[in-house]
Amino acid sequence: MTRRHETVLILDFGSQYTQLIARRVRELGVFCEIASCRTPLDSLLEREPAALVLSGGPDSVYEPDAPQVDPALFGHGIPALGVCYGMQVMMRHLGGRVERAPEREFGPATVERTDDRSLLLEGLDGPQRVWAS
Repeated sequence: MTRRHETVLILDFGSQYTQLIARRVRELGVFCEIASCRTPLDSLLEREPAALVLSGGPDSVYEPDAPQVDPALFGHGIPALGVCYGMQVMMRHLGGRVERAPEREFGPATVERTDDRSLLLEGLDGPQRVWAS
């Protein structure tokens, strides 16, 4: 199969923001598709994604029936960004720890680049106010 364009694949874990993430990616001129987080690994890899976004969702990775992905997904060298629950999934499968915060994290927060090697935050000047949800 010849690929005509690079694709960002968004794995949906039930976030209310999945469509917004897709819209923002498309506004940057990048083709993207949304797939269920329960899509079989072979089907995800057939799409030849240039990058992955694992969306948020209402669950905790420690709940018994919490949605997951096949951990083998992370062994294919595809750049991935985890948002909220998606980051929890990545941490759990990549050897990190997910711990409960003393309080629910919702509302204004601050993001600051602390490592000059971070390509994701390249060009970020000083602390930025963001919304944690």
